[in-house]
Amino acid sequence: MAGTLAGAGIVWQTPANPPEAQDYIFHNGRRYVRPYYFEFISHAKNRWAGKTIVDLFTEEFKGRPREYYVGRQHSLLIILAHAVKCGRLQVDEQMVHADYIVKSSQKISHFLHRHEPPVLGGNIVILQNEVDVVTVCKPASVPVHPCGQYRKNTVVGIMQAEHGLSPLFPVHRLDRLVSGLLIFAKSAARAESFRQQIEANLLQKEYVAKVVGVFPDGERTVDANVNFNAREGRSTVEVCDGSGKALPSGKQACTKFQRICTDGNHSIVLCKPVTGRTHQIRVHLKHIGYPIANDELYLSGNFCPRSSKGTSINRATSLACSSLSSDPDCVAEADLEFDIDAMCTNCPNLAPVGYDGDEEGLWLHCVRYTGPDWSFECPYPDWTSLDNVSRKKMKS
Repeated sequence: MAGTLAGAGIVWQTPANPPEAQDYIFHNGRRYVRPYYFEFISHAKNRWAGKTIVDLFTEEFKGRPREYYVGRQHSLLIILAHAVKCGRLQVDEQMVHADYIVKSSQKISHFLHRHEPPVLGGNIVILQNEVDVVTVCKPASVPVHPCGQYRKNTVVGIMQAEHGLSPLFPVHRLDRLVSGLLIFAKSAARAESFRQQIEANLLQKEYVAKVVGVFPDGERTVDANVNFNAREGRSTVEVCDGSGKALPSGKQACTKFQRICTDGNHSIVLCKPVTGRTHQIRVHLKHIGYPIANDELYLSGNFCPRSSKGTSINRATSLACSSLSSDPDCVAEADLEFDIDAMCTNCPNLAPVGYDGDEEGLWLHCVRYTGPDWSFECPYPDWTSLDNVSRKKMKS
């Protein structure tokens, strides 16, 4: 524990605090994390130097309005004491005033009431638990490791809380919306061995996807550069010039596809990515006209750029507290027991305000990883059973 703030009577957590089983709340098929007090620590970058502490947080961390730091009335709540005055922002472990000028390399702490987004409530199934390796079947919507708004609601966090497995070293990543096989090393030495095999291109990866339409029979190879736009959170396949030569700005990407079965409306396709670019399988399937059937990001041309949605706090202003009874993402203290913090911009909601709850999972599933002298597999998900198509045919 990080100790208590003067006069606050609150015990603050740090990244050293391990997740525990009682941290999770299951509600309406989702796994929530009970909100908790947390210390975010950063060190002032050179470009931050010379800014006031309030300007720094307002400009660099846009998840909260300026009123949170300076204590004015906000459209959703009245903040009784602002974050700077009550010591929720500290520099070098000392309280400061709102006009304090930040210097380069100073330690900046932000003590806040942390709300993590919910994930689907499926279990993380342990497939194999060996001396130096553990493999699991990851549910869709769960991140692999702490990132962004997620810390406890991750595969790593849940494995520690529910199975006591720690530390775990992820051998490879799966996007949050992708389900399937995950391999963890139990030691740094085993993780390094896997890393060397990956760098030597000795691993083969296999996924299954449910796509729109009747995918052609036979193997099809897509060799098309992929360009990922981090700002928009979306990849594109580069347009080739007249000579057929790909433009150089993207990264070389190759995926092999083969139809497993079809019911005339959808197809289950085996996907073998030779490279590992962001959204590679998704954008390659879109490129050849067979997008993943529930992939809203690539399914149609009605794409809404992330930048056009605004910041989470701007989206949050459209959510009135009266919506708690109709919105399944807004679970209040009246329904489930958790601490309410008077200064928190997310309370009384259990999920963070402004959370996009419409992206819960893709019909894309990792089924197999194979190395020079090992192979790990994961069962097929239920959505691969198409109408009038037998499981035996799919596995053959």
